[in-house]
Amino acid sequence: MKSVAIVDYGMGNLRSVTQAVMHAAAQEGVQAIWARSPQEVMDAERVVLPGQGGMRDCMAELRASGMLAAVLHAAAHKPLMGVCVGMQMLLDHSEELDTPGLGLMAGTVRKFSLEGRLQDDGSRYKVPQMGWNQVWQADHGKGAHPVWAGVPDGSYFYFVHSYYADPQNAAHCAGQTDYGGRFCSALARDNIFATQFHPEKSAAQGLALYRNFLRWAP
Repeated sequence: MKSVAIVDYGMGNLRSVTQAVMHAAAQEGVQAIWARSPQEVMDAERVVLPGQGGMRDCMAELRASGMLAAVLHAAAHKPLMGVCVGMQMLLDHSEELDTPGLGLMAGTVRKFSLEGRLQDDGSRYKVPQMGWNQVWQADHGKGAHPVWAGVPDGSYFYFVHSYYADPQNAAHCAGQTDYGGRFCSALARDNIFATQFHPEKSAAQGLALYRNFLRWAP
């Protein structure tokens, strides 16, 4: 049976992510595993890497849990989906406490700098960005990424973050969002797809993304 592992390395909102992935997996005939050991990650056909909180803590716990090698193996050999800080960890470096990332995509995680900026309604931009915002799918002249299949362009997804991904290669940006300016809210390269927003908190469109990831054959 096809399987997907949700990596439990001690960080992230694992229950809501796992429940959402399990719901999508049941619809697709895929076994969803709440993976608490590196071997469960190694054995799975595909992997979801969540993350929540500070990136330095997430990176430290990924190493301390023994999951780092299994995640890097997945990133090289099977479909991998990063969520929230799980997306930020894919890049080289974060401005948050000067933290090195996994280096799977060239780029930097940057802090929003919106002090004194006003939104169209006259209210101040708040950091963290918290709530629903639109995501515009990037096509780079080749059409939107397959994980967007059936999801209308400009759909709303749920965000909670103070930092955002700035990939060195613009072709790795699979989606953009406007919050005081456009920023990259989804990344994709080869067998990796990742989102800054939380699909598990984004109702029907979020579940559609998880289903598409489970069908995706990069």
